[in-house]
Amino acid sequence: MLRWSAVLSLLMCLPSFAFAQPKGKDEYTLGPDSLEQKGVPQGKWDKFVHKSEVFPKTVRDIWIYVPAQYDAKQPASVMVFQDGVRFYSGRTSQFRTPIVFDNLIHKKEMPVTIGIFIDPGSNDIKGGKNGQPDFRNRSFEYDTVSDQYARFLEKEVLPEVGKKYNLRQEAADRAIGGISSGGICAFVAAWERPDLFSKVLSHVGSFTNIRGGDILPGRIRKTAKKPIRVFLQDGSNDLDNEHGNWPLGNQQMALSLKFKGYDYRFEYGEGGHNGKHGGAILPDSLRWLWRSEPAVEKKNEAK
Repeated sequence: MLRWSAVLSLLMCLPSFAFAQPKGKDEYTLGPDSLEQKGVPQGKWDKFVHKSEVFPKTVRDIWIYVPAQYDAKQPASVMVFQDGVRFYSGRTSQFRTPIVFDNLIHKKEMPVTIGIFIDPGSNDIKGGKNGQPDFRNRSFEYDTVSDQYARFLEKEVLPEVGKKYNLRQEAADRAIGGISSGGICAFVAAWERPDLFSKVLSHVGSFTNIRGGDILPGRIRKTAKKPIRVFLQDGSNDLDNEHGNWPLGNQQMALSLKFKGYDYRFEYGEGGHNGKHGGAILPDSLRWLWRSEPAVEKKNEAK
């Protein structure tokens, strides 16, 4: 099992991702739950390299965050993150997910949860060369509206992690999240397989026509309600390009979820296509996703 110092040295080698710069106000402040707190035990990292059959000829590094409270005698909840290593795993990143996990689990505001952080597969058979995934394969894996990514998780990732860690099997104990194309990927995985995942966290999700994702709001309206809980975040200065308008796509998703009576929340700010807003509200997002009580109807939720 690897400590964070080893992970940090790896992440320092990763190139920056070309997120668009915001056009307007894009300042969000991290709260105490996103900062290391005295007396809060830190989890540990583990890792394995996986060669996929669902996505043939691709190999990827998969990192596992194991909270300090994990006891192998008790099954742990699970949360999967797309673009996991690059955007969610860093203790100084915009999301600071390990710190948030540590603080919320310590305060019992979310269950003991093992985090699975996955990046897109690389076509390099050595896998994850220098820790850098092959982003040419990212859109195919993330933006395709089908059950392929859910099958990848069901048949390959979850069983592999389950060989070493005691994981809960019920969908109610599993969440999935991601940013941009990773956000639409998270929704589609739960939408296609609500028996695998019941909770979705999407940051600036690409609900546009990259690979037909703009069909989802209409599909939600015409399909029987599924047992999933959805948290959407986006900003008014998100992308607007040949694939579509990201703010409009997220608003359409929120309105469709509201129309069908889903347990959902939509946080709409002023940010651009990045993780600043989503990172600032990550503690509240996770508290909301993992809460046990039913949702409370909010007025004007879909702006």
